[in-house]
Amino acid sequence: MLIPAVHYTVLKRRRRIADLRCRYSAGPSFSAPVNCGRRGLPWLTMDKSERLSELIGHIYDAALDPTLWLGVLDGAARFVGGSASSLYFRDADGRRPDVAYQHGLDPRYVQTYINTYAMLDPTLTGYFFAKLEEPTATADVIAYAEFLQSRFYKEWARPQGLVDTANAMLERSATTAAGFVVFRHERDGLVDDATRGRMRLVVPHMRRAALIDKTLHLNEARSTVFAETFDSISAAMFLIDAGGQIVHANAAGNVMLDTADVLRAVAGRIVANDAQADLTLAEIFAAAADGDSAIGTRGIAVPLRAIAGDRFVAHVLPLTSGTRRRAGTSFGAAAALFVHKTALELPSRPEAIAEAYKLTPMELRVLLAVVGVGGVPDVAEVLGIAETTVKTHLGALYKKIGCNRQADLVKLIGGFSSPLAGRRAKPT
Repeated sequence: MLIPAVHYTVLKRRRRIADLRCRYSAGPSFSAPVNCGRRGLPWLTMDKSERLSELIGHIYDAALDPTLWLGVLDGAARFVGGSASSLYFRDADGRRPDVAYQHGLDPRYVQTYINTYAMLDPTLTGYFFAKLEEPTATADVIAYAEFLQSRFYKEWARPQGLVDTANAMLERSATTAAGFVVFRHERDGLVDDATRGRMRLVVPHMRRAALIDKTLHLNEARSTVFAETFDSISAAMFLIDAGGQIVHANAAGNVMLDTADVLRAVAGRIVANDAQADLTLAEIFAAAADGDSAIGTRGIAVPLRAIAGDRFVAHVLPLTSGTRRRAGTSFGAAAALFVHKTALELPSRPEAIAEAYKLTPMELRVLLAVVGVGGVPDVAEVLGIAETTVKTHLGALYKKIGCNRQADLVKLIGGFSSPLAGRRAKPT
């Protein structure tokens, strides 16, 4: 039946209003609506770019208001193509995980992972060494058949119906690592190229927001109304317009400008001492004026060097969308600039060991499992490989490291626990 154009327009508008009401009935998040039709996910009928743009806006809002992270993770999992997702931190050995925010997993399984199964997860070492921001699936770090034989899969993943993950490292330092992971259920299937492509669209923004969240958390200043706590934050912070003009600076920011060691003000414009960093920041400020999506992957963590040689890092948060717009509008700012000093950049303990002794990823996995779990039978069970395979890798480890006992391997790990481990001389 043909519908007159005006009636068709009215129907579209009514349907759009109904979808929006249904979508936000549970609050400003991506929580699954009830009785909305289309499998209960009307937001998935939106254009892909529109969905991505809105998701990015929520991601950056969550950097300032942590109560929004659960909705963000729900939306991110759906966009990427999964049933659950987590934003996590862990120590550099890949153990003792801290699941900062998670959505979609049974809390009981989250707790058992933290308490027990993190030590049994055969994918951790591979994920830890993956390239920053690059989506990594289970089969990228371990033979999938081996994964299916592991205790981790049989006792933790399979009971939940989980078959794969798309994991991306957001940060990696000498002591900690941070990552974003989307869990794939049986109904989702294994990670494919389309999943990786969607993941790549989301991850840079997750990384920027997580780094800003971390900066604010370390300085114990978090508020949905950003400007209310602006001056109380100990990190140097600046509100900047699209042309790079300084609209406002907090106390720490003014001190940084006064010393002019890292940043300085020239005719009211913020200028980095490093020419390349200054150009990057200028591009980011201009892009931020066009919204969250426009800022893209530009300068997620812009390195800055002080005249005295100290290293700093800058993060830029757009203030032109979402709940952040109130702060931006109040000051006429397009972006907020966060600047803080970086910690001493040293390789992590596993990274230093792998580099020093030229270990393969599997040899490193066996080494860490021996130290963390115990003897050959237990290591074989944890990694889901045969005992003879474990013994083969142990033989290679003994040869490369120059020892012949598992106790020596434990001592080796302990010897690399010094903060200066990354600077020890490499064996000849």
